[in-house]
Amino acid sequence: AARGSQHSGIPRLLTLASLTPTKDQVTLVRALAQLADLAWLADLVGLDLADQGYAAQVRREVADVGLADRIRITGALTGAALDQRWDAADLLILPSRVETFGLVVIEALARGIPAIVSAGTGAVEALQLGATVSTDAIQGTAGPTDTLPGTAVPPGEPTALAAVLRRWLTEPTLRRAWQQSALARRGNLPGWQRTAGAVLSYLERPQQPLSTPTGSPPALPPMTPPGPPRSAPSFRS
Repeated sequence: AARGSQHSGIPRLLTLASLTPTKDQVTLVRALAQLADLAWLADLVGLDLADQGYAAQVRREVADVGLADRIRITGALTGAALDQRWDAADLLILPSRVETFGLVVIEALARGIPAIVSAGTGAVEALQLGATVSTDAIQGTAGPTDTLPGTAVPPGEPTALAAVLRRWLTEPTLRRAWQQSALARRGNLPGWQRTAGAVLSYLERPQQPLSTPTGSPPALPPMTPPGPPRSAPSFRS
């Protein structure tokens, strides 16, 4: 299992996807800008050459919100360098506006790392794999007290993503529950043959228009509205 932040105590967030509008790292950066008063570090790992204009926009967003020392945009990584990022991660975030299935979520669960994904995308189905009891996250009935190792949020909504991340960052009980659920999934995850079958099954099901999510995100218990933001402390690695 990934060691996560055990060595530093600072929660580490990981996004693993090409820098493109579909993967929507801008929404994540804007969400993290609302959490500058909390301790965290984030790695945005992925090919930054597919849409160089969008990659430049992501970098500008990071600079504009003053988080260049806490959000690292690494470009594509492989081998030991990628393994190091996985090993340091406490939470995977996949803010994609469209996702066929979300194999990166399966890899995260195989490493005992929970995930936040976008509602109405195939990544929600990936989040459910290996469940020991039946859940229905796609229809929005699964919450943090169910067996899911994470949750889903509406795509393209930084405030909604920030609210869930604030809960995860400030509630140790929720963090432990998600991590324990992810660790429990490791022995139940399907092999590549079953995973390929699940992807095929998802592709063959009737698809809704992209503007109409297939379901609501898993419900979270009511949050206490955060107080006024405090000045951002330094959380350099």
